Amino acid sequence: MVAEVEAACRDWGFFQVINHGVPSELLDNIMAASKGFFALPAEEKRRVKRDEVNPLGYYDTEHTKNVRDWKEVLDFIVEELPGLAEPGTDEFRSFRNRWPEYPPGFREACEKYAKAVNELAFKLLELIALTLGLPAKRLNGFFKDQSSFMRLNHYPPCPSPHLALGVGRHKDAGALTILAQDDVGGLDVKRQSDGEWIRVKPIPNSYIINVGDIIQVWSNDKYESAEHRVSVNSERERFSIPFFFNPARYVTVQPLAELIDEKKSPAKFNAYNWGEFFKARKNSNFKKLEVENIQIYHFKKVV
Repeated sequence: MVAEVEAACRDWGFFQVINHGVPSELLDNIMAASKGFFALPAEEKRRVKRDEVNPLGYYDTEHTKNVRDWKEVLDFIVEELPGLAEPGTDEFRSFRNRWPEYPPGFREACEKYAKAVNELAFKLLELIALTLGLPAKRLNGFFKDQSSFMRLNHYPPCPSPHLALGVGRHKDAGALTILAQDDVGGLDVKRQSDGEWIRVKPIPNSYIINVGDIIQVWSNDKYESAEHRVSVNSERERFSIPFFFNPARYVTVQPLAELIDEKKSPAKFNAYNWGEFFKARKNSNFKKLEVENIQIYHFKKVV
């Protein structure tokens, strides 16, 4: 399994897992809750609308790379940390989950599912550490006070699917993403060998895993964060639930010392603070900026 995960991370940056230990009824429950919420009238959904002070809750005008997405979302964080007083985290103290009143049981379905997927995330993290020749729990400490969050996505049918994308091409900024999608499909991954876009076929009761920017930096470019996008459908709506597995906001992200050799494999990235990076990316989702939003290549060392 370690060899298979290593090959998938190296060649694709994406893979799918089955027999993952997350009870299927938890996914069924959160999918039902998501569909119930997005079916509500617009004014009801906007009761839990997010804003620039607290970017958690409902939103329907998100931008990816300064282009508006054809979707609506609801975000919530996995662990609320009201007393956190680490350096660089003051602006995150106001982050609070906004739970809708309807449908009944929404919050419980989300929290139970998030707990189970978080356990899966640590299993995957340990597998990836092993593929890098590191002790299994080498990366776990970065996720104390984690800033992971979950998103409920709804992509309505689009009358002109050739003119829009549910989510434009992008790479995920965090460590790992664990995605549940329905049977409609629409996720495209850019194959690293030739740049072709490949549609990811939905497999019942499976999860799609992709390597994020942080793993790319930690691995010193052994693994690359894969570019992906979501195409929309003219006839059917689509639902998906990504879990973004992110370290604590005070973590300094840089190539791991064990993987650096000043002569053979020097560090390819300068260090950056995850909280500041995360905040800059979040801000760019709210409004069209005059400049490209922050990317890890901005921290690439000039050799």
